[in-house]
Amino acid sequence: MTMVAGSRPVLVIAGSDPSGGAGIEADIKTLTALGAYAMTAITVLTVQDTEGITEIHAVPAGFVGRQLRTLLADIGPQAIKIGLLGSAGMVDAVALALHEAAAGVPIVLDPVLKATSGMALLEPAGLHSLIKTLLPMASLVTPNLDEAAALTGRPVKTLEDMQAAAVALVGMGAAAALVTGGHLEGDQLFDVLFDTDGIKTYEDRRLDSRHTHGTGCTLSSAIAAGLAAGKSLEEAVGEARQFVRRAIVAAPGLGSGRGPLGHAGAGRGND
Repeated sequence: MTMVAGSRPVLVIAGSDPSGGAGIEADIKTLTALGAYAMTAITVLTVQDTEGITEIHAVPAGFVGRQLRTLLADIGPQAIKIGLLGSAGMVDAVALALHEAAAGVPIVLDPVLKATSGMALLEPAGLHSLIKTLLPMASLVTPNLDEAAALTGRPVKTLEDMQAAAVALVGMGAAAALVTGGHLEGDQLFDVLFDTDGIKTYEDRRLDSRHTHGTGCTLSSAIAAGLAAGKSLEEAVGEARQFVRRAIVAAPGLGSGRGPLGHAGAGRGND
């Protein structure tokens, strides 16, 4: 059955980027462009622009937990995307709320650990808690190279390292892992997906653009939109990757640093 546009609710749990390029703002734009309905629980507020993050203000974890319970009881999401959490207390509050009320809902975990500038965005205790509680709940975890290294405790610098890390993350409890290779050197871009069907390596030519702020947030939300639409994981990942590429091409050219993507210009693609 063809669903009415916007009738597939996706719950996003993440931080806010006032520049509109990443975080909750990018998630909402992505989900809307792909015909899903965005619900949100904001974990942290930030002071940031295209040059980076300079200040973070955490939302009380108990408040976020109550938001989640309220949303899950009323508008049951068809997928959940988790991004920046910021603290062990927030990780625990989110894990508890989802454990109680989100059984069977696909969860895409984007483990945001630090900013491009190097600022830590999740304390060590939070990383430990995320590995213990949220990683085993994830239908898919989507780390970049640095995040995959932090989660697995091993260096991730080559395609072979990415493949090994994806396998390790599934061994740690995630149902599937997509290790993204945007930070690899060279003109070719590789992402590695591992699940029960084995390893799949995606390859594209790198786009020459500085407007890549929020690509990880956009990718994970686009995958969540695909899963909410009932697509297979491989199909959702493939279509999400192409959406990100279209959004980079459609970037509006804003800011003096890593500019935002053009989510609206990327279109809805295959819906």
